[in-house]
Amino acid sequence: MKSPLEFSFVIPAFNEQENIPLLYERLMLLSEKYSGEKEYIFVNDGSTDKTAAVLYELSERDKRVKYINLSRNFGHQAALSAGLKHARGKAVISMDCDLQDPPEVIEQMIERRREGFDIVYARRLNYRKDNLLKKAGSKLFYRLMSKFSHVQIPRNVGDFRLTDQRVLHELNKMPEHARYLRGMVAWTGFKHCFVDYERPDREQGKSGYSFAKLAALGMDGMFNFSMLPLRLGFMLGVISMLAGFGLLIYQIGDVVINKVYYHLYKWLIVVLFIFMGFMFMLMWIIGEYIGKIYDDVRNRPLYVIEKRVNFDTDD
Repeated sequence: MKSPLEFSFVIPAFNEQENIPLLYERLMLLSEKYSGEKEYIFVNDGSTDKTAAVLYELSERDKRVKYINLSRNFGHQAALSAGLKHARGKAVISMDCDLQDPPEVIEQMIERRREGFDIVYARRLNYRKDNLLKKAGSKLFYRLMSKFSHVQIPRNVGDFRLTDQRVLHELNKMPEHARYLRGMVAWTGFKHCFVDYERPDREQGKSGYSFAKLAALGMDGMFNFSMLPLRLGFMLGVISMLAGFGLLIYQIGDVVINKVYYHLYKWLIVVLFIFMGFMFMLMWIIGEYIGKIYDDVRNRPLYVIEKRVNFDTDD
């Protein structure tokens, strides 16, 4: 492999044919301010529009533009992982393709890196025009993660960040398939800082992150970096047992003091109802963990590359 470049830009793309040329132009304006060789790695995550054709045209015009075609849509985190695996820059900037990660913020990120930080997060100061459910879910998720995760994962940051090559080296060694890169980067423990910015709303195309995909990403983050689900099962179990004992004491007292007669089925129905809910919750939690283990022990590749353009053969 050749010696590292100065900067690598890693950009997953899913149905972003309108945004890619706009992003490329803004990156070119930014790049003129910095010396050193650069590469722009786009990962086409199974797009169904003309994203592949746009990337091909750009790569023909500018050999610094490299792109990876995945054989199908493997998801944002897998596509981003594919790009990071191929990045050779001393500093690696990962960002979305929808222009909601403004390239102009990268100038501040580079300045902070020069101050000695290995990871520079771009931290959002505002919320997009999402519905209330998404906003509430996002706030709740970060609050839970900050309280119950064994890794301190920064709030209000996405995958827009600058990482040093040595951070990337550690990331690329991590084999897990249920990837939550925000948590994985934080787990490395390198020196980090933040650059705050106002995130603009998407102007072209549609977001590739539906509510279901966001929920799945949140689940990966929760199950990979927090013991809260298991502790939740424990807490529900304790509450169920206390409720059961409380009901038992109440009914015994009612029988002894008020001479009330309770049929056996009334006792059984209440107890079974409580413990059936408790057992189903535990089965769900255990099933999630088993599913994660199953995904890893199968050892399937995280993604399948159909085509690579402008990469060296020994990359």
